Amino acid sequence: MQEIADAMTTADLWKMMRRRVPPIVSEYFRGGADTETTLRGNVRAFQQSMTTAYGALKFSSLDTRTTTVGHDLAIPWFITPVGSLRTLYPMGDAVASRVAGEFGTVMAQSTLSGTPMEDVAAASKDQCWYQLYLCGGRDTALRSIERARNAGFTALILTMDTGVSGLRILHAKMKPMQSMGPFRGLSFGQKIVKAFRKLALAPQMLSCLPWLIDYYRDGGLMEFVNIIDDDGEPMPYTDIGTQLAASAVTWDDLTWIKEAWGDKPLIVKGVHCAYDARKAEEMGASGVIWSNHGGRQQDRVPPVLHIVAQEMPLVGDTQLDFMMDGGIRNGTDILIALSYGLKAVGIGRVTAAGIGAGGHTGLTRAFEILHEDLDRAMRLVGVQSVEEIRSRGAEIRRESLLQGDDHLPPFVF
Repeated sequence: MQEIADAMTTADLWKMMRRRVPPIVSEYFRGGADTETTLRGNVRAFQQSMTTAYGALKFSSLDTRTTTVGHDLAIPWFITPVGSLRTLYPMGDAVASRVAGEFGTVMAQSTLSGTPMEDVAAASKDQCWYQLYLCGGRDTALRSIERARNAGFTALILTMDTGVSGLRILHAKMKPMQSMGPFRGLSFGQKIVKAFRKLALAPQMLSCLPWLIDYYRDGGLMEFVNIIDDDGEPMPYTDIGTQLAASAVTWDDLTWIKEAWGDKPLIVKGVHCAYDARKAEEMGASGVIWSNHGGRQQDRVPPVLHIVAQEMPLVGDTQLDFMMDGGIRNGTDILIALSYGLKAVGIGRVTAAGIGAGGHTGLTRAFEILHEDLDRAMRLVGVQSVEEIRSRGAEIRRESLLQGDDHLPPFVF
């Protein structure tokens, strides 16, 4: 694990993940919708942002604590929902939950995960959030909500930007479901086709032998164990695009979801505009996560940082706690995001980078890098606390006068 210990940036960990995990798996976490304009834009928006620096200041300590939707966090970021983490590393969701708890923050578990929610909640020393899709319909969702409450999850996230699945072209061309699924239930001809597809994967699998060994030790192709049907069976790991389209969230759904969840915080994720933020609050939400799904759903929508800058001021008088995810890659990104008044930010691809590079060790190093980055950025800018970043945001930010993008680093992830 020395290579992980020597990682200087989250991009270093991302590159390790891409070497350890075969492309047919890692592409799920890399890809964005259509031409990936929004995926790149999320990152570029931060890279093009500038700060000032107040000099001749020295702090003996910094205060990185924040509070959002009634949760006290020791650091101003949380793990945003990322599906299928178990394909990167055995029990990946529980590993992520453990690391989040060790750093005093929150793990938000995706519905589309292969780790039982009870194991994820038990792995954390702190609190966990559960992210809900309506796959399987209302009754299935109600079962998930009850399980999450009984397991001790402390907030529910409802994702509203998945009316249909986005078109992630490169991964679709890889035909992962047709290649990696079981043979049972197939005709003889279909079995032959699948056998050839599996054979074609052999070179990339053998070049990632440590991952392959971990994958089969962890049970092989996972199931969505938190989506239980009327017969008590988990949903198979198949293309869920049809399921998402059939169970798209509407505002009317918030009424029964809020009633089933009870008094604990309800967070609406995937908000792009002030209208939806106000509507979420009217329907009983405690918080909003501004998000374009990491550029994985609708391409050519604005970068999330621009959504925050343009839409959040339009919400007006509100009791909502605002968060965001999308494009966060380092501690300076976190500082810049907080300067707009956000309570916390979510990390998604950075989580996949750490887990995929080396499980607990890899994600711990990712958190360490973010913490070191943020500490350094705060000291250099001249702010001592997260609250100061939030309250002095307009003083901290500066407009970039540089033209073009030749000065920007190469896009990695």
